[in-house]
Amino acid sequence: MGNGADQNSVKKNAHTKLKLKMLLLVILTTLLTIYIFTGPSFSLKLNSYSNQLTLPLLNSTALLSELSSTKMELAASHGIIAELQQQLNSTNLLVQALLIELTREFVHPNEKVSSINLSAVMSKLSDDLTVGLPDEVKLAVGPHKLPFGYSPRMGSDELIAPVGAGCLKFHDELVKFMTYDTGGECPVDDVFAQRLMLKGCEPLPRRRCKPKSPVNYVEPIPVPDSLWAKPAETSIIWDPYSCKSYQCLIDRKKAPGFFDCKDCFDFQGREKSRWLIDNGKLDYGIDQVLSMKPLGTIRIGLDIGGGTGTFAARMRERNVTTITTSLNLDGPFNSFIASRGLIPMHISVSQRLPFFENTLDIVHSMHVLSNWIPDSMLEFTLYDIYRVLRPGGIFWLDRFFCFGSQLNKTYVPMLDRIGFKKLRWNVGMKLDRGVNKNEWYFSAVLEKPMT
Repeated sequence: MGNGADQNSVKKNAHTKLKLKMLLLVILTTLLTIYIFTGPSFSLKLNSYSNQLTLPLLNSTALLSELSSTKMELAASHGIIAELQQQLNSTNLLVQALLIELTREFVHPNEKVSSINLSAVMSKLSDDLTVGLPDEVKLAVGPHKLPFGYSPRMGSDELIAPVGAGCLKFHDELVKFMTYDTGGECPVDDVFAQRLMLKGCEPLPRRRCKPKSPVNYVEPIPVPDSLWAKPAETSIIWDPYSCKSYQCLIDRKKAPGFFDCKDCFDFQGREKSRWLIDNGKLDYGIDQVLSMKPLGTIRIGLDIGGGTGTFAARMRERNVTTITTSLNLDGPFNSFIASRGLIPMHISVSQRLPFFENTLDIVHSMHVLSNWIPDSMLEFTLYDIYRVLRPGGIFWLDRFFCFGSQLNKTYVPMLDRIGFKKLRWNVGMKLDRGVNKNEWYFSAVLEKPMT
């Protein structure tokens, strides 16, 4: 009986294939007929006097050439159509997700919203966005099913790794970043990775490789001596930077050209006295600012774009724990901050602050927040600072740079809109490039209202 069933199955398959071949032949014949009677080589002439149709002879060589050309064009357009189909699928999934969310806003909580599983929709969207990427990338950014199934606490049955929106926009760079030997040593690609971050791929995906370790690494200098000591040269991987020693970084203040935070590594220069003196104008003293709040109530804070961490060191001396965000712009800023016994955080100003709302006592920023940031992005950043400050917390905006035309037209209204209360406010003209440039600084201590 088994042999008879197999024979019937074979016959059935052969019959099906025959039908498909016949159907394909009919379609091809029809397409060829349409092409012949509508193509440029066919001329239909109507003789209004004799009512006769004239059909010229077809040039078979030209026809075959045109058919071959058309075939090549169709093949070339196939990839474009596939890409457009992928984008259309992703758009449809986004629309479905948005419709579900909009429906939830207008229906009773007990009513059934839709038979569409939102988690499944987003999972399918994630799959579509990673089409064509290597397996290691998909493994890093794709969804992962929870081992025990659906979690009511999460509202999902899977985990999706958070990566920046720009990661999937720059496919080639993402693939390069995720190319390494699994379990081996990571490429020393700090500059490339940071540039990818600044393009919007922030946070970067996790990798399954180990960072290169410094040769002859030694134990760090104990606190508090570490706050103002030059760390060991062997504490750093120098490969990504133009300087290959701390002494080079210290001497860079004398070098021509622009370097980010050019004299920050020199503790015998301006860093030694920074924030110790209050001149009653743009430069505020750290003790004067802390005295604006009851003693001991400023305990934890954040310094945005804090260079080598000197502000955090000053705060540490006053028993205030401060996290410093910094980028490694041709210098090992994060490693240097850590060597001082302080906490670095490698994020850009575009990143949402990784703190819960109403938690920090103080947020400080010097130079980094200024008019180089697009107005809309700056407003989001300021609202984010307001979010993480506790009621009564203070925002110390240190030497914000702008043009005179922007001060009262853009930035004062922006800060007022957010809702900060001014505890101190000073404005001064930046004179090093001349009065005619109309360049200004303002410094401020702003408070988040208690209610």
